[in-house]
Amino acid sequence: MRYEYAVSLRRRILKNLEQHERYEIDSDAPRAAVAITLADLDGRAGYLFLRRALTLRRNPGQFALPGGRVEAGDSIDDTARRELAEELGVDLPDTAVLGLLDDIPTRSGTTVTPVVLWAAGAVTLEPDAEEVHAAWVMSLSELDHPLAPKWETLEGVEGDVLRMPVGGEWINPPTAAILYQFREVALHGRTVRVHDVASPLWTEH
Repeated sequence: MRYEYAVSLRRRILKNLEQHERYEIDSDAPRAAVAITLADLDGRAGYLFLRRALTLRRNPGQFALPGGRVEAGDSIDDTARRELAEELGVDLPDTAVLGLLDDIPTRSGTTVTPVVLWAAGAVTLEPDAEEVHAAWVMSLSELDHPLAPKWETLEGVEGDVLRMPVGGEWINPPTAAILYQFREVALHGRTVRVHDVASPLWTEH
């Protein structure tokens, strides 16, 4: 990214996240963190994204953000950075954390907290083959697709399912909901809530 643009983008995201009043879930449910990591994409703004390994027991081949369960003694921030390093080989300091988005309850019973990270420039992705099938730096501008978000009705699901564009695909919640809130809150300074967005039934597994 051009230096001036990168400075402006980072300042805007930091300000918007600082002003956002997070929706927090206070429960004994297992907790997880996912990393929304801003990085350079051929001189433009991008974020890191992956497809989970096809051999995984749970949700093989799922498009997702790097993330995983919070371990005893770890903070949400620590977890997001650890999972980013383990899954994609991108090791960032604690100063890379710009802020958090809302907690989201999942069908599997886990509470997920998105952590926004700043990689400051280009990154080299080294995906862990046991966990990651493929990984990319995706265009940030694609999140502002004129048709996004799409709302679709799925059989057996109460409420419409929100879908967002990533790499030409239209992905599902909870990842789609996280990216939608990131777009609205972090990029544009608009308050939206996504903790009650419906998810497909297969995300229970």
